Amino acid sequence: MLNGATATKWLDLFAATIEEKKDYLSELDTPIGDADHGGNMARGLTAVKEALAKLADPDLTTVFKTTAMALISKVGGASGPLYGTAFLEMAKKSKDTDDLGELLTAALAGIEKRGGAKVGDKTMVDVWTPLVQAVKDGKLDQAAIDDAVNATAPLVAHKGRASYLGERSAGHLDPGSMSSGYLFSALLNAGVLA
Repeated sequence: MLNGATATKWLDLFAATIEEKKDYLSELDTPIGDADHGGNMARGLTAVKEALAKLADPDLTTVFKTTAMALISKVGGASGPLYGTAFLEMAKKSKDTDDLGELLTAALAGIEKRGGAKVGDKTMVDVWTPLVQAVKDGKLDQAAIDDAVNATAPLVAHKGRASYLGERSAGHLDPGSMSSGYLFSALLNAGVLA
């Protein structure tokens, strides 16, 4: 069940994974980006953890809004605005529902609108789209997450920094897709879906 406490657990797990994998994320970002995705995300998630730790028994809307503000203010590049928008849209939607599928659908719509990316552009949208559907269908598992992330490798980037490389972007995993995979893995491990 999704509430303020379980959402905080989800984000704490996400922050721990990003901290552990930050060097790998930046490594993924080296051939097709600015080599800073891991550092940027780790800085943002540290800020999220600090901000959430100051809240006493927050509701879902407060958790998501606090997360969004921390990410937007601390994460550089495209990731801050994109992840920040996702959580801001979930904060807005959580005033009406605590249905995870609906919240993630709102988040994905925000990411698509903010970044202008669509499926096939080799961005986080390529991971969010099938995984949001998997959540709605009750079929999210680690295999689905891995499949969605790995499917970005052969794609040619049409958005973001990687798009400057054109065909040479193919064969590389998209770092934003990988960090999105970590977000969904954290969701799985937080027990929110039970």
